[in-house]
Amino acid sequence: MPGLYLHIPFCKQACHYCDFHFSTSMTLKGRLVEAIGREMMLRASYLGPAPVLETIYFGGGTPSLLTAAELDTIFNDLHRHFQVSAQAEITLEANPDDLTPAKLRELAASPINRLSIGLQSFHEPHLRLMNRAHSAQESRQCVQLAQDVGFENISVDLIYGVPAADHGIWEQDMAQAFALQVPHLSCYALTIEPDTVFGRRLRKGTFVAPPDEFVARQFEMLLAELPRHGYEQYEISNFCRPGRESRHNSNYWRGVPYLGLGPSAHSFDGTSRTYAVANNAQYIAAVLEQGEVPLTHEILSPTDRANEYLMTSLRTARGCDLTYLRDVLGVDLPVQRADYLNELRQNGWATLLNGTLRLTDRGKLLADQITLELFLAA
Repeated sequence: MPGLYLHIPFCKQACHYCDFHFSTSMTLKGRLVEAIGREMMLRASYLGPAPVLETIYFGGGTPSLLTAAELDTIFNDLHRHFQVSAQAEITLEANPDDLTPAKLRELAASPINRLSIGLQSFHEPHLRLMNRAHSAQESRQCVQLAQDVGFENISVDLIYGVPAADHGIWEQDMAQAFALQVPHLSCYALTIEPDTVFGRRLRKGTFVAPPDEFVARQFEMLLAELPRHGYEQYEISNFCRPGRESRHNSNYWRGVPYLGLGPSAHSFDGTSRTYAVANNAQYIAAVLEQGEVPLTHEILSPTDRANEYLMTSLRTARGCDLTYLRDVLGVDLPVQRADYLNELRQNGWATLLNGTLRLTDRGKLLADQITLELFLAA
């Protein structure tokens, strides 16, 4: 059940991950769409003979800046080179300020059947702090506009752990998100990476990160509130109404092969990965002028595959299948890490039942630390 991921690095303003600015790159934007179509032809066999795509995900950058004609071009190319399931989940990431009524009508007329909307917050000062282009009013209105034109399968993103005097703003953000009645929520802690605006401000002393205890408390508040509104946690940061998981992301966490297209896109075939060059101009020139995709290849060792499975599976409600880890990936965790598994259970951080290791709510607060501790040495 393979999937397709399209990295669309369009942007309307400077940001830490994108150098493709929409306002000055109209011609380059069209050439990138052409290059992605050419890459489909060049890599159509990556997932094996005649694969049927079950999920398609437009993500990274701002794919909602694609015009109706550009979307048509991409979907025509997709159907030319791949089989697409009639029940395929086709997701597009969008920012609230891009989702005008006219834009939403365009998207509703396309094959896209799921929207992932980066609301982040309903609190104006927090949006400004996070350098978001949309307003709190747009955060509230865009989902209703999407529902009005027929989109029902909608996910919204929220950010917690933003510096504040208390937890009141987070409580209000949660309440407003629940009121939207969307089937899916993705909630992430504010991440402060070194080479971002927050990282630079932190180094200069102009930004004070909230204490870990503050962030953990907001995560605990989230876990307490979600079941009261009909949501279940199926991955540490992802929550849905019953049966409404993101099929694309769930396949990724289960290690299902996928093909990534576009600059910076990653692909996985089960035993190896490829990484496309991140530079947009280099990518376009290589694909359109040289007829080759500028890729870096990485063959995954058995240890790499086992560590990746540990990392992804422990984030999910399914947990880590220790039998699969032993019989398929060659790692007998109960034998090799018996003492640490006992420590996890004694501390109330994990359960081990019927051959499946799962993190508890307390353990989810320490997921990265626990995963690192379980990682196997190469």
